[in-house]
Amino acid sequence: MLLPLPAAAVLLLSACAGDDGSADPLLAEHGLTGMSTEEVVAQLDRTHEDREAGLAGSVTYDEVLLADGAAETSLPMPEDRFYLAIAPYRTTTHECFAHSLSGCQGELVGEDLDVRITDASGAVLVDEQVTSYENGFVGFWLPKDITGTVEVSSADGAARTAFGTSAGDPTCLTTMRLV
Repeated sequence: MLLPLPAAAVLLLSACAGDDGSADPLLAEHGLTGMSTEEVVAQLDRTHEDREAGLAGSVTYDEVLLADGAAETSLPMPEDRFYLAIAPYRTTTHECFAHSLSGCQGELVGEDLDVRITDASGAVLVDEQVTSYENGFVGFWLPKDITGTVEVSSADGAARTAFGTSAGDPTCLTTMRLV
């Protein structure tokens, strides 16, 4: 989601409310006061409560941008961590670059998935069985500025793709068709 220059300036200024967002009215309004960026992402990415409350969130390399129509703010991403949201699919997907915590909807909701993520050297970063969230995604915190491979399998099939976690890389991966 690209914002016009004035909105981006508002987001930058509103981010100065404090590193933990303790003085931010948007965070307070939505029950997110005092949460870390990781905690906010975890809460908003797993349910549809934020959609129902009108809260929009977008994950980028540097920040999580939040807006509810009345206010906007941003939370800094951890210096060394990158959030990669993955929505494997069978028949339907959508294009995505910056993962929308409230707007992206994947096809496979509540699906058991085996996920293996390795870096370019072959080191295993993730090897877990997970259940996809209400939005059809699963999300993982990975080291910044690496490349590697994501493998996802389920009862419906398997998919494998390359990924990157640098500034120009997507935080939303929706191209993994299970076959």
